[in-house]
Amino acid sequence: SMDSTLHYIHSDSDLSTNSSFSPEEERKSKVQDVVPQALLDQYLSMTDPSRAQTVDTEIAKHCAYSLPGVALTLGRQNWHCLKDTYETLASDMQWKVRRTLAFSIHELAVILGDQLTAGDLVPVFNGFLKDLDEVRIGVLKHLHDFLKLLHVDKRREYLYQLQEFLVTDNSRNWRFRAELAEQLILLLDLYSARDIYDYLRPIAFSLCADKVSSVRWISYKLVSEMVKKLYMASTSTLVVDLMSELVEKFCRCHKWSGRQTFVFVCQTISEDDCLPMDQFA
Repeated sequence: SMDSTLHYIHSDSDLSTNSSFSPEEERKSKVQDVVPQALLDQYLSMTDPSRAQTVDTEIAKHCAYSLPGVALTLGRQNWHCLKDTYETLASDMQWKVRRTLAFSIHELAVILGDQLTAGDLVPVFNGFLKDLDEVRIGVLKHLHDFLKLLHVDKRREYLYQLQEFLVTDNSRNWRFRAELAEQLILLLDLYSARDIYDYLRPIAFSLCADKVSSVRWISYKLVSEMVKKLYMASTSTLVVDLMSELVEKFCRCHKWSGRQTFVFVCQTISEDDCLPMDQFA
């Protein structure tokens, strides 16, 4: 019955009315010479939504899990064989399938290279950024790994979206904000001093005032690294402005917790040698 179904799907009359590709073009787009073609065809057929529902509801998740390995085996020159399947999985109704892809998109970007990443993965990545928290955490945990592979101009576009990671479906999800602070420390190397001051500084100060101490502790490290980065930049006025804001916002805070934050940030700055002592004083 499978043969007759496949024969019907690939019949000339059906494809000529419903597809912009001829049967020959459709077949060629999935052909490669790295592994037996029948094996690849079998893998690609597993992502068919109707089959996944009737055979095994978990099958799409397994396909998503193994997709980077398949892409690595086939090589970037054969990405055209997998592109449609990847997009199908990235829009799967099950969030677990999308989550699996979100956790591995940075690995796939390394395999595909910058051109294919910019054209085919960035749109999927942008979709994951707006997804459920369970999916967003996948791209957040490897945010630095993915953004460092993009061109500078494309990378700067994400500066405007980093603020959105402070908003979660569940405000008690503090690990999400802790992960954001960890990633921002890594992202300092990817952006200019002006971009750090304009876009990352407000997020860092917000995290320093978080209700959960684990988030605050990572944020103290983030602010100290920010001070170090701005001091080493040629535009030294930015670090003075940053320290002035630290004094104003935390040292002179009417809440004791704010003043305590100032002390902890000072401790981290001095311990990590982020500033010369005369500048610190």
